[in-house]
Amino acid sequence: MKAIQVTQSGEPDVLTVADLPTPRCADREILVKVAAAGVNFIDVYHREGRYKMPMPFVPGQEGAGTVVAVGAGIRDVSIGDRVGWFGIMGSYAEYLAAPAERIVPLPAGVSAEQAAAVLLQGITAHYLTHDTFRLGTGDTALVHAAAGGVGHLLVQMAHRLGARVVGTVSTPEKERMAREAGADEVIQYTLKDFAVEVKSMTGGKGVDVVYDAVGRTTFDKGLDVLRPRGMMVLYGGSSGAVPPFDPMLLSQKGSLFLTRPTIVHYTAGRDELLRRSNAVLTMVASGELAVTVGQRYPLANAAQAHRDLEGRKSTGKLLLVP
Repeated sequence: MKAIQVTQSGEPDVLTVADLPTPRCADREILVKVAAAGVNFIDVYHREGRYKMPMPFVPGQEGAGTVVAVGAGIRDVSIGDRVGWFGIMGSYAEYLAAPAERIVPLPAGVSAEQAAAVLLQGITAHYLTHDTFRLGTGDTALVHAAAGGVGHLLVQMAHRLGARVVGTVSTPEKERMAREAGADEVIQYTLKDFAVEVKSMTGGKGVDVVYDAVGRTTFDKGLDVLRPRGMMVLYGGSSGAVPPFDPMLLSQKGSLFLTRPTIVHYTAGRDELLRRSNAVLTMVASGELAVTVGQRYPLANAAQAHRDLEGRKSTGKLLLVP
């Protein structure tokens, strides 16, 4: 089979096409023919070596496709079933062997491309808005990268939950996307200081929660716009890691809360995985949650997909199509 393989950490050019044996499914595994694989920043972190991986490896943690073989001991998955997944390494390939307990069924009305575009980021948006900080009517949330992969979905969910949403974006086009998703106010941070603007919008009170996937360049000011006992939800670091700081700062700025959640701990068991994935996919099928595929690339163009993702040259989800 064709697959993308990484033999050394580095820039996007280390993503090369390789001919590898088609995997066999062991007990409690299924073999999936991959229809689409999602491209995410965690793939960049693996490629760069920020998150260490044994070499060589096939990157990619999200996708969807059709079951073509089933290992022993599996009774609830059949050949021909349409399934999706996230958190399973090796998705940048024509075939993937996956643990049956970590795949989810796709409902009618959700295509493989939609599933590959929404599972990781949609479930992230779900746990951030429903559990990490449970949003409701009367809450105000600041969402950085409000037109990005998670941000665009997070804004939609926050709006559905009745929260007031303030988004930050970099361009007029992304401002339009954020407003269409349900953002009440949008700040182009390339033109205005978001901290000043948020303080003005909230009458100096600050927001209840900041959802920050940017990290280094937004974190400090994000703490400044939180109300007393507000929560900083740092769930990514697209601009780099946040430098170490004294936790006493949280006390000085209003007894703030800080959390660094990951999807692993919010989908730890199969019941929770199915509950969250069903909630997200049902919203997609009903049209309540809009999923935007920004660009499709053949597998051989994985390096260009990474360049476009890192260079903020796209809107919506980027997909590799084997």
